[in-house]
Order: sequence, then C-alpha cells, then structure tokens
Amino acid sequence: MIFTPRVVSIFMGFWDAIFGNRRRAPSIIAPYARYTDEFDQEIKAEDLDGVLGPLSSPAKLALDEAWAHFETGLTGWKTRTQVDALNHAATIRSSVSVHVLEDCCFGVLIDQSGSMRGQNMLLATAAADCLQNFVRNLGCTVEVLGFTTTTWKGGRSRQKWLRRGRIPSPGRLCDLLHVIYIDAESPSSGTGSWSFRSMLRPDLPKENVDGEAVEWASDRLKRLKQSRKFLIVISDGAPVDDSTLMENGGDYLSRHLASVVKEIEAEGRIRLSAIGISHDVTSYYSDGVVIKDPEELGSTLISKTAELLISVTEELD
Repeated sequence: MIFTPRVVSIFMGFWDAIFGNRRRAPSIIAPYARYTDEFDQEIKAEDLDGVLGPLSSPAKLALDEAWAHFETGLTGWKTRTQVDALNHAATIRSSVSVHVLEDCCFGVLIDQSGSMRGQNMLLATAAADCLQNFVRNLGCTVEVLGFTTTTWKGGRSRQKWLRRGRIPSPGRLCDLLHVIYIDAESPSSGTGSWSFRSMLRPDLPKENVDGEAVEWASDRLKRLKQSRKFLIVISDGAPVDDSTLMENGGDYLSRHLASVVKEIEAEGRIRLSAIGISHDVTSYYSDGVVIKDPEELGSTLISKTAELLISVTEELD
C-alpha cells in the first residue's frame, strides 16, 4: 500500500477519533497557530525558478508536453467553454450595467496540491484562462492565484522546530508557497495564456494549507478599489500537510479552513464560493458546487461566475 499524504491524513483522523491524541490534552482544542512564517513565499509565477530551482531536463520535457496539450489538445473543450461564456455574457450585459460590471473584481484561487497533478491541474489551468477572458471582456477585474508548499515534509519550518526541541502542538509546520499568475493590480499582468504555463510545472504540486491561502487571497481582494468582490476556490480535497497534522491532530487544518470561511462569510465584504472536484466543498463553504468529472470545470466556473454577477443586479433591485 502506498501511504500518500491524504491516506496519512485520513489515518490520523481515525486514530485521533478512536484513541485520542496522546501528545496533548484531548480536552483542549488549541487555537490555530503558525510555528514560523519566515520561510513562506509569495511569488509571481515567472519567478518560481528562484524558489523551486531550475527545472531538470525530464521536468522541462514534461512541462513542454503538458503545455502542448494545453494549447492543442483541449480545442473541443475550450470551444464548448467559450460558447458557454458567450451565451452567459449576452445575458449578463442585458441585465447588468457597464458601471456595475466595472465595479466587480474576481479572484480565482486554485489548490495546487499533489492530488491535483495531471488532468485536474490541466483543466483547472484551462478553466482559469477561459474565466479571465470572460470577466475581462465584461469589464470586470480579475486575478488568478495558486497555493501549495515549497517542499514536502515540512521543509525548513520543520527543521527549525526539530533543532529547537520539538515543542508540542507547534501549529502549522510547513513552508507555504503562494503563487500569483494574474495580478489584478498590474494592468499588463496575464495578457495571454502564457501566464498560466508555470501552473503546469511538474515540481510545483505538494501540500495544501487552504485556510491561510483563502485568507491571503481575500486580503488581496480587499485592497482593490472595486466595491463588489468575489473569490472562487477550486479544490479537490481537504487541507493536508503531513508535517502539521502529525504534530497537531488530523483535523487541525480542516478546522482552520472552516473557521476562516465562516469569518469571511460573516464579514460580508467578499462573496466566497467554491468548486470541488469530487470533493464536498459544501462542508466548508455555504456557496459550493461539487463536480464529479474535471471535464465539467470550465462550464461550471463560467456559470458560477455568471450567477454571481446576476446576483449583483438582484441585490440592487
């Protein structure tokens, strides 16, 4: 049996549920904490070599193959998604004023964990590309972000924790990697599909700390001048980081994500939505859609965006 990060996470959850976590008092739920954030990275996609290192020859070949499939192998899928976008655009323009559309901004936050590797990531990349064209043509502002970790098994954060005596319940214990593919504050950002090429790097997908990623993406949107802000999260599973869960309990990251979502939804400054690929995002998000096949991602993302824009007019009425 192969013990993947998600298998370990599930096992940890069962172990804690049956036996309790013997490394800390079971009656106390510690608040979310970060052991350190000094090794976290927020970086533009074109600068990923500076964090992950240059791609090896096999990795370059794999990226080239993935990009070739992105450009030529998804023609039918892209055409169907673009037709959906055109149909929705006509409806939106007939009911939402240009002024209102220009006052809307969208953030798309993509889970780039190891389980997203392959078809899920390829179609998430293509869906993000279609979405950014769709909303920009309507006059809205958009940015596309991704989240993962720089390494497996905790990286420098865990090494620091080990050197300093392994304090119990240390909190989040990994090195976050937050990637900006399209920056809403940069007019020249993301002028073509090439902006998404780095999303298909084979060395990028690792762990996923969703709660902090949603906080990060939300904080970025709050800085923008538009008054109507929307964040759509695309994910295929619960938050997982082995290093963190082994020391804090199997539901540590999931509880934090639920808390973050609840706080953002209650605050009301950002309309938060999520699309789960074979993953029940409705256990975290009030506005969630679950799809069984990643092929559905493009049309689902477009229709969810259209629904959000139409809801603006309904609120005005």
